[in-house]
Amino acid sequence: MKITCLNALLSLSLLFMPSVSTAAAENSAMISLLPAGGCAAGWVMDDKPALFTEETLFDHINGEAELYFPYGFDALATARYVKKDAPGSELMADVYRMGSLLDAFGIWSNYRKADAPGCAVGADCVLSSSQMLFYQDRYFVRLQATGTPTPGQDVFLACGRALSRNLPAGKGRPGELELFHVNGVVPKTERYLPQSVLGYPFFRRGMTAEANLNGERAQVFVVFEDSAAAARKVFDQYLASLKEAGLEAKLSGKEGIISLEGIDPLYGKVIVEQWDRYLIGAIRLKDTAAAKPVIEALRKRAEARQ
Repeated sequence: MKITCLNALLSLSLLFMPSVSTAAAENSAMISLLPAGGCAAGWVMDDKPALFTEETLFDHINGEAELYFPYGFDALATARYVKKDAPGSELMADVYRMGSLLDAFGIWSNYRKADAPGCAVGADCVLSSSQMLFYQDRYFVRLQATGTPTPGQDVFLACGRALSRNLPAGKGRPGELELFHVNGVVPKTERYLPQSVLGYPFFRRGMTAEANLNGERAQVFVVFEDSAAAARKVFDQYLASLKEAGLEAKLSGKEGIISLEGIDPLYGKVIVEQWDRYLIGAIRLKDTAAAKPVIEALRKRAEARQ
C-alpha cells in the first residue's frame, strides 16, 4: 500500500514538473529581453530585473493594471538603468508580453497621441522628452525617465534599439490597421479595443479612429465578429438599445448590407451598417450623408481582407 501511494505521488509530481519547468523557462526568457550589461553608453542596469505576472502586476502599476488584462497580458519584465556619472538620472524599462500583435498595438494605442513625434524603433514608436513607447510582435515596451537630469533622445533611441534587438523580429503592424487607410480617417488616431467598443458590451471588440468629414470632426468604428450571423445579432442588439432609449432609427438595406441612421443617446447622430462579419459606423455626426463615403471605403477595405 505504501509503495502504491508513493508511486502515485511520484506520478503526480512528474505530471506537474513540465508545467513548472516551462513557466520557469518563460520567465527566464522574459528577463533575458532586458539588456543585462546596459542599454546605452554609460547606462547600466541597477540591481536585478524584476518579473510581474497577472497576479502581481498591481504591485508595479497599481491603478493601471486592469487596463492591460483585456489585452491578454501575461508577464512584465522590468529593470532600472542608471547613468554611472550622473547620480539621480534613471530610466525605467518595462517590457509587457501581451496576447497578440493586435493586443500589443491596442495597449500602445491607449498611450499614443496623434501629435507625438514618431521614431524608427519596433513596429510603431512615439518619443517624447520623458518616455518612449513602442510595440513589436506581441510585446509592448515603455521606457520612462525618472529623476534629473532627463536623458536625451539619443539615450532613449539607444535603449529602445537594444530592447528591440532582443524581441522577436518581423510581423510589422497589425493587418487590421489597413481597414482605416481611407480618405477622411485621421492618421495615428486608430485604437483597438478588445471589449465594449464605444462602451456597449455587445460590441465585443473592434477599432475606432477619428475622422474629418467635410471639415467636421467625427469618429468611425469597425466591430469584428466571428460570422455574418453573429454580426447581424449584434446589429439587432444595438437597434434594440436605441428603441429602449425611446429613440427611432431609419433602416435600409441592399446587396447583403443592412444599415441604420438614428440618434445614439451617448454620441448623437449615428450611422451603422452590417456587412458580412463587420459592423461599420460613424458617430458624433452633424451630417450623416458626409459619413457614407468613408463607411463605404471602410467596407471595401474589409471586403479586400476577406
